Amino acid sequence: MEDERPDVLTIGQLAHRTGLPVRTLRFWSDEGAVPPVARSASGYRLYDAESVARVELVRTLRELGLGLDDVCRVLSGRTTVAEVADAHVAALDAQIRSLKVSRAVLSTVSKRGSTAEETALMNRLARLSAAERKQIIDEFKEEVFGGLDVDPCLRDRMRTFRIELPDDPTPEQVDAWIELAELVRGPAFRARMRTMLELSTRAPGQKRPPGASIWWARQVVQTVAEARKRGIAPEGPAAANLLSELFGDAGRAAVLLCLEAGIDAGAERYRRLVARVRGQYASPDASEELEWLARALRAAAQA
Repeated sequence: MEDERPDVLTIGQLAHRTGLPVRTLRFWSDEGAVPPVARSASGYRLYDAESVARVELVRTLRELGLGLDDVCRVLSGRTTVAEVADAHVAALDAQIRSLKVSRAVLSTVSKRGSTAEETALMNRLARLSAAERKQIIDEFKEEVFGGLDVDPCLRDRMRTFRIELPDDPTPEQVDAWIELAELVRGPAFRARMRTMLELSTRAPGQKRPPGASIWWARQVVQTVAEARKRGIAPEGPAAANLLSELFGDAGRAAVLLCLEAGIDAGAERYRRLVARVRGQYASPDASEELEWLARALRAAAQA
């Protein structure tokens, strides 16, 4: 057979030259990606040097993830490598995003030791569309803030403040979204947050409540953190002086009531989850500072 055309290769020789299995080359040949240049007198497929180069191109495109149909379209001139590559980049980006979501869900399941039912719920929450995620947050905002005469700055902030995953979220952002979605969908959490905000809302004719916006006053947290570093006990006289500096003549009972409502609601956890979902820096967990402040207020009330 080789004597008939010494310049050609049998499929076995092509396989040896390229390092690919004969069955792969036969399949590519049948699909039109690497057609034979001729047939021997006995009907065997024959290939030439250009076939070797064609096999290398097909192999490269296949390793990059292109389907054989796309490879054939490129080789026939019906499309270009650049056009097919652009489509595959988009497909790979979508696949990568999906894999990141899967990884985040599995990571959360592993950390929590979740049941099958919990795993299914987390997977659904992670794969919600942007519109579905927005609906969850909008419903939460409406139930918690709706109808309250809150401070105009806070109202405007909540109206424009977007809590959404980016198009290409990190596993940490997906994990935070799962936890946040579970939290804000809970009726008990919504009710506790509503109570906290009601305590921060002025009644008709009333000035700003003493406990209003305590959860947004980071200087309060920083002041308490410094006091804790100095070893000041919440029940001591130094703590009482600190309260006077922070709140002046404001009614301490109202401040304590709002503070306890926020602690009970888990407002600090909510704040940090929102920051993580948005990919922003979240200031350190202030739960211990807020608990210290609550103890100091209780001690002052009993003095």
